Amino acid sequence: MSEPASSLSLELQPQGNHQCLQVTPSSDFCLRGTLKVPGDKSISHRSLMLGALAEGETSIEGLLLGEDPCSTAACFTAMGAKISELNSTLITVQGVGLGNLQEPTNILDAGNSGTTMRLMMGLLAGQEGKFFTVTGDDSLRSRPMSRVVKPLEMMGAQIWGRADNSRAPLAIRGHKLQSIHYQSPIASAQVKSAVLLAGLLAAGETTVTEPALSRDHSERMLRAFGATVQIDPETKSATVTGWPKLTGQKVIVPGDISSAAFWLVAAAIIPGSELLLTNVGVNPTRTGILDALALMEADIELLNQRDVTGEPVADIRVRASQLRACKIGGDLIPRLVDEIPILAVAALFAQGTTVISDAEELRVKESDRLSVMATQLGKMGAKITELPDGLEISGGQSLSGAELDSFTDHRIAMSLAIAALTAKGVSRLHRADAASVSYPDFFTSLQNLIA
Repeated sequence: MSEPASSLSLELQPQGNHQCLQVTPSSDFCLRGTLKVPGDKSISHRSLMLGALAEGETSIEGLLLGEDPCSTAACFTAMGAKISELNSTLITVQGVGLGNLQEPTNILDAGNSGTTMRLMMGLLAGQEGKFFTVTGDDSLRSRPMSRVVKPLEMMGAQIWGRADNSRAPLAIRGHKLQSIHYQSPIASAQVKSAVLLAGLLAAGETTVTEPALSRDHSERMLRAFGATVQIDPETKSATVTGWPKLTGQKVIVPGDISSAAFWLVAAAIIPGSELLLTNVGVNPTRTGILDALALMEADIELLNQRDVTGEPVADIRVRASQLRACKIGGDLIPRLVDEIPILAVAALFAQGTTVISDAEELRVKESDRLSVMATQLGKMGAKITELPDGLEISGGQSLSGAELDSFTDHRIAMSLAIAALTAKGVSRLHRADAASVSYPDFFTSLQNLIA
């Protein structure tokens, strides 16, 4: 990483317990090449969890080796699952069978992973007679858990925690659960998945209805492992039947479209760029980023579309183009909520004013992503207004180098790094190593694509 490219210099420098990325851009570079992005984080989590619950062996190819899935693997190993050494080629999971997770001898640590904590809570709630304590890092301990605690308590769960049971650390005593029909006030795959996973341990049918469809990886994978899952697109509902026999499966994890999003935007806004991203998951509940970039008239093409173990996959070609401003909101938000930080960067280079709305969920992610993106891009000279539920971004702007901070949020780190490539003057991105949560090789890949 310390070797500068001929036209642009990227240098990671130690900074206490973190790393600072110094970006020294120039006007004569572009991004070119073929890239395979890391495995899908959502699918990686779920393959480990369901493999741990299933009878027999599950094999997983293409697992994301980021910090979050590692937290999931460590938690389920502590509860009796036998998981081989993690790698992206092939790992195996020997499951314990539904309802047979062991009471751990220590506190379960979800690290920075909200997915690990919230989905795991659904599974722990029904482990009758067993006691669990779950916690996470500073960021995760500040994030709201009541959105999961409330429906689980409706099913009979016994959960105690800080701030009226809304903040970790949380203590859970496994209890016999009853099935419910939960009307979720928000479209959240984590909430939906936690309730459906708890429903595996409840007699009868458990249903979750959302105001808009959230990503459906849990439903797809539950079916693959043998559960009975019904989907009603009209009512935006998903139903699982309790106490199925889950059987170990072969899982091939596609590339994460949320990771691909950084390259899609980077190639679209940097003149002369052209990238081919291979084996990317294009699950329709996750392709809001493609729809948003289509509204912005980005030059993107899907190639070699196919299905891999129940998930749609494609290769994606993106070329530099002149973007146009658009409005992003409504039902599109749940399908691109993780991509809004990098879409904010794209909007800086679009003709006109882009308005992002209905995205208040970003305020309770690893950071307040609306506030952080507004302040950090503002340091670079961007004309960006923070709204209660979104951002208003003026396009056609020139950015200047600045002192930036990721706030230890992986998506903020990568979004600001892409923005810094386009700035005039040196930028220093503090705590850039946060990117390793979901994309450990991001900065190495970026260096390799510079032409």
